Amino acid sequence: MNYTAAVITMSDKGAQGLRKDTSGPAICEMLRADGWEVVYTTVIPDDFETIRQELIHCSDELGVCLVATTGGTGFSKRDVTPEATRAVIERETPGIPEAMRAKSLQITPRGCLSREAAGIRGDTLMLNCPGSEKAARECLGAVLPALRHGVEILRGWSSDCGEHHHHDGMEEKHNG
Repeated sequence: MNYTAAVITMSDKGAQGLRKDTSGPAICEMLRADGWEVVYTTVIPDDFETIRQELIHCSDELGVCLVATTGGTGFSKRDVTPEATRAVIERETPGIPEAMRAKSLQITPRGCLSREAAGIRGDTLMLNCPGSEKAARECLGAVLPALRHGVEILRGWSSDCGEHHHHDGMEEKHNG
């Protein structure tokens, strides 16, 4: 099975070449270390329609298993990544941002201010990470161990292919 991913960075300054993106490459590094093939990366402005189009492109045209975004999840008027994500997903996956915020809250009370969203469009799982490299690493790290299993179920792949291991040593079988 090929676990493909796209990483999209939302940053007005990054898109203009005024700021080096470190969170996008950090997410790519973490995904690759977990066995994902990152097939697409881009840096785009914090613009609702641009974000919406990129998310649709990654799911509908590229057909990646996972789209991870970074940036645009705060309180600034330009932070519209969660809204753009909700506009394109068909089903929300609230446990993913809940786990991210829970991890963030263990580190800082400001973790409750993050507005990440996550959900499913077709056969693609989409999730938002914060824009700072440190917070993006913490949040993705909180959910990364579960993402491949979620994609296996979403895509109807067998979860007993040897790539998914349970701590109790028992295999888990799914119908469907």
